[in-house]
Amino acid sequence: MFVDPFNFHSALIIPSLFLLKKSPSNDLPTLFDNVIRSDFMSLCVADSASSPLPKRAKPTYLAMDKENQIIGYVVPIFRDEVEQYASGMTDTEDTHMKETAGYLARRDLFTSSVETERREHSSRRAVMRESAERISLSKREHHKRMNEDNLMHAPEFVIKPRSHTVWEKQCVRLHCTISGWPEPRVVWYKNNVSIDPLSSPGKYKVESSYNVHSLEINRCDFDDTAQYRVSAMNSKGELSAFASVVVKRFKGEIDESLPYGVTFETHIVEKFGVSFGREGETMSLGCSVIIYPTLHRYQPEIQWYRDDKLLVPSKWAQMHWSGDRATLTLTHLNKEDEGLYTLRVTTKSSYETHSAYVFVRDADAEIHGAPGAPLDVHCQDVNKDYIIVTWKQPAVDGGSPILGYFVDRCEVGTTHWIQCNDTPVKFARFPVTGLVEGRSYVFRVRAINKAGMSYPSRVSEPAAAMDPADLARKGTSAPWTGQIIVTEEEPSEAVVPGKPLDLAVIEATKNYVVLSWKPPSEKGHEGVMYYVEKCVAGTDSWQRVNTDIPVKSPRFALFDLAEGKSYSFRVRCCNSAGVGEPSDATEATTVGDKLNIPSAPGRVVPTRNTDTSVVVSWEASKDAKELIGYYIETSLAGKNEWEPCNNKPIKGTRFICHGLTTDESYVFKVRAVNAAGLSECSQESEAIEVKAAIGEPVAFPASPAPPYSITVLESVRDSMVLGWKQPTFIGGADITGYFVDYREVVAGVPGKWHEANIHSITERAYRVSDLKENMNYQFQVRAANMAGVGVPSLPSEVFRCEEWTIAVPGPPHDLQALEVRKNSLVLLWKPPVYQGRSGVNGYYIDIKEADAPIEAWRGVNEKSCTKTYMKVCDLKEGETYVFRVRAQNQAGVGKPSEPTEPIPAETKPGSKDIRVDVDGDGVISLIFECSELTSDSKFVWSKNYEELTDSARLTVETKGSQSRATFNSPSEEDLGIYSCLVTHTNGASSSYTLTEEGLKELLKISHDHKFPIIPLKSELAVELLEKGRVRFWLQAEKMSANGKVEYVFNDNLISQGEKYKMNFDKNTGVVEMFMESLGKDDEGTFTFQLQDGKATNQSSLVLIGDVFTKLQKESEFQRKEWFRKQGPHFIEYLSYEVTPECCVRLKCKVGNMKKDSVALWYKDGREVQANEKLDFAEGVLTLEIAQISKKDAGVYEVVVKDDRGSDTSTLNLTDQGFKELMNMVFSVIANSSTPLKIQSTEEGIRLYTFVSYYNDELHVTWHHNDAAIAFTERIKSGVVGEQLWLQISEPTDKDKGKYAIEFFDGKGGLRRTVELAGQGKMQQSHYRARVAGGLPDVVTIQEGKALNLTCNISGDPVPEVTWLKNEREMFSDDHYILKFESGKFASFTITQVNTADSGKYSILVKNKYGTESGDFTVSVFIPDEVHQTHMVGVRW
Repeated sequence: MFVDPFNFHSALIIPSLFLLKKSPSNDLPTLFDNVIRSDFMSLCVADSASSPLPKRAKPTYLAMDKENQIIGYVVPIFRDEVEQYASGMTDTEDTHMKETAGYLARRDLFTSSVETERREHSSRRAVMRESAERISLSKREHHKRMNEDNLMHAPEFVIKPRSHTVWEKQCVRLHCTISGWPEPRVVWYKNNVSIDPLSSPGKYKVESSYNVHSLEINRCDFDDTAQYRVSAMNSKGELSAFASVVVKRFKGEIDESLPYGVTFETHIVEKFGVSFGREGETMSLGCSVIIYPTLHRYQPEIQWYRDDKLLVPSKWAQMHWSGDRATLTLTHLNKEDEGLYTLRVTTKSSYETHSAYVFVRDADAEIHGAPGAPLDVHCQDVNKDYIIVTWKQPAVDGGSPILGYFVDRCEVGTTHWIQCNDTPVKFARFPVTGLVEGRSYVFRVRAINKAGMSYPSRVSEPAAAMDPADLARKGTSAPWTGQIIVTEEEPSEAVVPGKPLDLAVIEATKNYVVLSWKPPSEKGHEGVMYYVEKCVAGTDSWQRVNTDIPVKSPRFALFDLAEGKSYSFRVRCCNSAGVGEPSDATEATTVGDKLNIPSAPGRVVPTRNTDTSVVVSWEASKDAKELIGYYIETSLAGKNEWEPCNNKPIKGTRFICHGLTTDESYVFKVRAVNAAGLSECSQESEAIEVKAAIGEPVAFPASPAPPYSITVLESVRDSMVLGWKQPTFIGGADITGYFVDYREVVAGVPGKWHEANIHSITERAYRVSDLKENMNYQFQVRAANMAGVGVPSLPSEVFRCEEWTIAVPGPPHDLQALEVRKNSLVLLWKPPVYQGRSGVNGYYIDIKEADAPIEAWRGVNEKSCTKTYMKVCDLKEGETYVFRVRAQNQAGVGKPSEPTEPIPAETKPGSKDIRVDVDGDGVISLIFECSELTSDSKFVWSKNYEELTDSARLTVETKGSQSRATFNSPSEEDLGIYSCLVTHTNGASSSYTLTEEGLKELLKISHDHKFPIIPLKSELAVELLEKGRVRFWLQAEKMSANGKVEYVFNDNLISQGEKYKMNFDKNTGVVEMFMESLGKDDEGTFTFQLQDGKATNQSSLVLIGDVFTKLQKESEFQRKEWFRKQGPHFIEYLSYEVTPECCVRLKCKVGNMKKDSVALWYKDGREVQANEKLDFAEGVLTLEIAQISKKDAGVYEVVVKDDRGSDTSTLNLTDQGFKELMNMVFSVIANSSTPLKIQSTEEGIRLYTFVSYYNDELHVTWHHNDAAIAFTERIKSGVVGEQLWLQISEPTDKDKGKYAIEFFDGKGGLRRTVELAGQGKMQQSHYRARVAGGLPDVVTIQEGKALNLTCNISGDPVPEVTWLKNEREMFSDDHYILKFESGKFASFTITQVNTADSGKYSILVKNKYGTESGDFTVSVFIPDEVHQTHMVGVRW
């Protein structure tokens, strides 16, 4: 919300007027306008959080969402060239502002001078209001404005400096207006070099007053023509603006005095020479320049170059031209300044140059032995929040290897350096992350070895952490870090971004991996950020790398990856709407350095140059990737004290080393360098004495002799193909190429020589183009090696350039004889360049004696040869031959080639042939030895006489005078002719033909050598020993005394120790390994690897999953058993049995008992009382439970112990355990039952059986004709004592049939049956046992009284009488007197009744004809108390 405009004068005008007093009068209108306008805007924004929103004014300065919530501020955009400006005033507020005292004061102060500007400003505000109604910021920006800390903002140019064109000697003033908080620091630059007014007093004047900054240049001259930059920076960011100043001279000053057609002559005198400096010093290079004719005020163009790159003025290099002398001053030498410096003086007519080399040595190390400082620090792949910093390694390592490098960064405008990496990196490239978007940084690098840290390198150029596209839009100005998003549309709803595109690993080292991708095509209107995820190859477990902070750049560097592991990566986009789908994952990338350190350079050849310098040439490193250059080192011969010749890598293979001592002998060596590091040193060169070369300053006496025998191989209208022979003397090194010259010959008069090729060619044939048809030409050829270019050959014959139209092919060329022996040789050639009217389909070889006439040529082969080589046999020993070759096509045989040099047919002493070797490992190799080697000799292997360059099939290794070509994987692809040639010898060569039959034989021998096996009697097995020890063992059939065994667990070697005990009996071949026990970490694969000389074998045992678990448990069990058995222990654990009397007996067997051993019984944790029946005899412990019932259920435990230890056995007789026990009891009861019998009773018929013991839990069922009986009042069942009966009252014929009683024991049960066929109830009723009467139903008696009951008994035979109390049998004693007299009278007496006598009593009489019972209840009461009678039901 806005501040009240009526109070505006108190908050703004007074301090603004105060500021005006300090400003120059001519700047007051502009300054006042800027101050008033900027202060008013600041207050409008600052007070918006507390001031009420005026109802009469529409808040067009705020962005509203659909729910009328304020989500941000608007920023207007101007469509003209005026700098963008934000106001925020409405129409009503503009009116009120005009009525304020501040407005009136301003109008009175500047009535006329500011009227025009006021009208322009008013128009500008109108445009602003129109834009502000459409433009809004996000809600997040609004909340940030509410936070006092976020009121700070990056610098912003309210008014930018303007470019000026002025005349010489005039003054120019550049000024600008800059806003920002905190107050920005402003620096002016000229051509990117900061301007220091104190260095040129009176020349520059820099002023800063109330956000207005100016640079004044007095008396401009031509050197002031430049691009000027003003840079403003605070803690929130940096911003730059540019303006150009062009200084003109008055017309006619030069042109009028310059005569028409004048030609300038330029001479450079007093030249600077080769210079030597040290880091930190200042060096000046200068030359005097004489230009004729001399014209007043004419100034030539003076340019300085370093290594062919134009130098521009900077803080490191300053140029000066005094009119007759050009000077270059290097203010602070660094190794980056080393190089070839060239002064170029250009006039209207021509130009002249002068060059000399500048060497910069390292400054003395602060710590003795510390390395030199790195150099050439540059920033690459700059993006929003990361930059890749690269550098070059120093030549001086201080005497010990460099351990790595530290990268430091510093924010531009500060002096605080921050180290970027915690541990040194060896790779000369490092991604720096954690940068703040929009800020500029410089970087430096330090090297470290074991002695200490080097000096820091020269700082890099500033790099702005910005999106490259944004940086391109802003030009080279420093970025502004504000986050204001400008839009002219209503804020649209954010959409979830799509998948990033083209994800790839662009760099991978052992320290980090750099990913690159493209933003998604679907990302909405707001920006996106990214989350990076990694996954170990072979798994599907993705882990987010940057969990806390998403990255803004489409680049990311991942650190802390496990070296050697393979990872896949993917990226997700995110914005306020959410996180998008992941990109496609990259291929698996193995963490490790992809760039290898280059190989050592080849042979080093020094040659003389001057009396203080030597030219050093060398062979380039082979297969070097991303090569930066080479470092050359020198030492006095025999001293071995090496010093660098150059401190900045050079890219060529030739360098002039200066600063040497005349007449001293030096040796040289070279190292190659790339980002991975420095290579090994090359071999030392031969010693060379420093002297001036004869003749020219640079001469190469080791260059080759001229080629010869130049012939034409093909001719067309405008070109000719030449061929020639190799020089007879190649000089001090191998020939690296050839240069061809040609000249026209007109009327027999030769013209001037012209170069046909600028770059050397390696073949001995070359097409010279751009010739004139039907013109005569001569040619000459020069050979070159690393020492230089040799003298040219003699001019060739005169050849006419005309189209060949013959049908037959041209001559073959480049004939070469190899493998010369006393009766054979191999001839090689190259096909003709001119093919004729059809392709070449064969060759003919001709031979003759060297001294024979031309007519003596004869053919070697009657049938044409299709290959470009042939073995010529049947030569005569000692004879000298020459050869030539003719090509053939369908039209016929063409012109013969040039003959070879004479070749004697002889076997040179020491000649050897290639031999085949199969070593003990079964590796097949071809071996060639040569005793004539020189220091430059090389073994060159070929297949079918084409040099082998691919090592996929064959690996070549040369040691001393022997070279071995090893087949990597022999197969039919390797069939062919293998030959080896030794260079720099007298033709030492040989060949071997590998045929299909020969390959099969070699493979058989290889297999026998490669795979000798030690036979095994038994494979690796495992068994458990006493105490749970684990034994792994196998047995070999035969092992010698040299045999050995390696023990491997999960691919790791294990050895004798506390955990593992090994034993190897070489006599029996038994290999054993013992372990005391198995732990969780012992799950895996155990392997015994046997070796006896070359023979090997191994056997493995996999113990994982259930197999390992079972073995581990068994081992642990046996271990515990062993310790348990050291004291009293259970041989047989606690179990139970049921006796025929239905008594349950708990029993166990113990061992190792002593006299003082104790056995204790427990039930449910409570010790069994002593009155229980406890027995111990012959190591068996028993506990009997008679008449078991539910109360006997529980957990029974036996503990045996003494001073040696204890053991416990537990038996769970609850729930299912008790149920199983009772089933066993029921089974015994069922088996004790008597056969089912029939008895006639007074009521009817009774079926019954007796059991040895009856338990209330016993479950029985009665069946009639296999159907369960449904009990009624007529048919009843019951139990009396041990008798189980079924009573059928008033039986009828329907009751006849088969009756059965079934006992349930939890298994099959037991059934007793009987057939009821019509027995009468009255027939034997008078024989049945009866209770005649005399017993009451209930007896109530006082405590202490005597009770006597009598009843009559009848039956024949005399019944047995049994008395029961609560269904338990009673026996006569002093308290209960039970009598049965005369077989008729039964009496029951309680001598003195007590309350315990209350209960149910029964008398049971039985004989063979039946059973009958009588029941009564006794209730005992205590006098004077309320008595209750307890009735107990009788179970039938």
